[in-house]
Amino acid sequence: MERKKRIILIGRSAAGKTTLCQRINNEELKYHKTQTVQVINQSMIDTPGEYLERRYFRGALMVTATDADIIVLVQDATENGSMFPPAYSSMFAKPAVGVVTKQDLATEQQVAHAKQYLKAAGAGELFVVSSVTGEGVEALVRHLDFL
Repeated sequence: MERKKRIILIGRSAAGKTTLCQRINNEELKYHKTQTVQVINQSMIDTPGEYLERRYFRGALMVTATDADIIVLVQDATENGSMFPPAYSSMFAKPAVGVVTKQDLATEQQVAHAKQYLKAAGAGELFVVSSVTGEGVEALVRHLDFL
């Protein structure tokens, strides 16, 4: 039996990683703080934002990413700035996709800046989504082709 492709979601705390996982799985959207790495449906690895925010946890992201096929960099459109350093995705040696979240709360200019941050971090294909409205999520899922 062939294993599904597995993605790892990396981004700041409250960037929308867990909510995006819930939307993809057609679950009720409810906020809870991700405290540890969680594997969802054997196809998604949801990581705590602190793993990106704290330098001493970044090694844990690299180790956890070995179980993933695709890196998903998640950027909150309403956030000013980004935690992703330039060419960040290159350390994983795997395809990287960028996802701009909270599109329903952001201005066009904020979305454009979020896309720039993700491109600078090394994301290839970019998707703009709202986990609340569902906008853009289907296109992302089709691209990832893991369901």
